[in-house]
Amino acid sequence: MLEIRVKRDVLARYNLHAADMNQTIAAALGGQNVGMLVEGNRRFEIVVRLSENDRRNLDVIRALPVRVGDSGMLPLGQLADVEQIKTVSPILRDSAQRRAALMVNLRGRDVDSWVKEADTKVREHVRLPEGYTLEFGGQFENLREAKAQLAIVVPAALAFIFVLIFMAFGSVRQALLVYSGVPLAVTGGIVALWLRDMPFSISAAVGFIALSGVAVLNGVVMISYFNQLREQGRDVRVAVLEGSLTRLRPVIMTAAVAAFGFIPMALSTSAGAEVQRPLATVVIGGIISSTFLTLLLLPLLYDLVERGRSRKATSETAPDLLQADAV
Repeated sequence: MLEIRVKRDVLARYNLHAADMNQTIAAALGGQNVGMLVEGNRRFEIVVRLSENDRRNLDVIRALPVRVGDSGMLPLGQLADVEQIKTVSPILRDSAQRRAALMVNLRGRDVDSWVKEADTKVREHVRLPEGYTLEFGGQFENLREAKAQLAIVVPAALAFIFVLIFMAFGSVRQALLVYSGVPLAVTGGIVALWLRDMPFSISAAVGFIALSGVAVLNGVVMISYFNQLREQGRDVRVAVLEGSLTRLRPVIMTAAVAAFGFIPMALSTSAGAEVQRPLATVVIGGIISSTFLTLLLLPLLYDLVERGRSRKATSETAPDLLQADAV
């Protein structure tokens, strides 16, 4: 530790205040803002201070000139004692246990994968003495707590969406048809993250929750219109073909509005982009895949399930009709 002790008698002799000397020390060691560099819309502060080697050299520090009024300058070494001393670091404790922390700033990697790799290597190559433990905290601890909360929130949200779909159609069969858009939407979001080389994060998990609602919405639009056409007397196949063509534009418009709205977030590089990009990437990729399901696979599944149910219902009522004719 660098210790600078002021010589009060010398300062009084030259009528010099300690603040003047502190200003010199602060400018030399900590740096002082002396101007602004302008490059277009960007502005950079110009800071002047000693080089790193000079800041470690006690002779250079002692030779720092300190202005004494209007009469001239004196070296810092005449006004203060400059020494490098050893000090005792504070002992940190958690739950009555001594703690030593190592701070790590990551760049270009996600916290989860780095911690897993670091934990594996430490356990393989480092043998801790008895009574010592190793824990990873900070952002990783926050991530672990958030994942535990999401393990409850995500299933609850999906179950709530299913209940709403069931209440809308009154049929578990059709609710499952609409709900089939969720897995393909999630697959699209995962593929989008993989293509952009992004790790799974909390913001991406939130994006999957939002994506589930968007994916289900288009399915509700299609299935409800199919049912409406069937109530008007259309056959299952005719209702599927007519309903798919009629609802093609609304489904594409709904998906396009949601996807285009997230494009600025997906391409963002400003402050907060590390939160915006995963969320927007998941939503855009999932919307593309869920739209494909809604327009192509969902009508096929509806036709397959409902035509099979219609044939079963016809076969069950046929013996009753024959018996009525015989009577």
